[in-house]
Amino acid sequence: MAGDALARLFGINAQVIEANTEGMTDEESLLQPVPGGNCANWVLGHIVATRNSVMKLIGEDPVWNEEQASVYRRGADPLTDAARATSFKQMLNDMRASQQKLTKRLGEMSGDELAAAAEDDTVAGQLAILHFHEAYHIGQLGLIRRLAGKPGAIK
Repeated sequence: MAGDALARLFGINAQVIEANTEGMTDEESLLQPVPGGNCANWVLGHIVATRNSVMKLIGEDPVWNEEQASVYRRGADPLTDAARATSFKQMLNDMRASQQKLTKRLGEMSGDELAAAAEDDTVAGQLAILHFHEAYHIGQLGLIRRLAGKPGAIK
């Protein structure tokens, strides 16, 4: 898979994140879905935290340090305390920063760099898996948006 194709896919993700989070407040981002699941703050934070893995794969510095990301890791305690949460606005800004880095770097990566071994796959293969993971959670943001009483963002 070429870098420009991956950049386009992650770019679509970024557009849908923007649409699904438009107008959401910090308070709304902490609403817990019933009967279970994570709040929008955790889901968006999980996406940004997972972008740390994306950044490492492409040779860029992550936008979050490990302490920031720890609240949003898989298996972390449910996020119900606003004091533990990163502000939704800050997360969106950090997401945008990661997107800029990702788009720029993917446009520069050679076919050999993308074909390089990464775990039991290639860099491009790992990026494809991480893209799918991100898209899965972006769908959750769309549902949580509706649970918060906002209209659907994708028409």
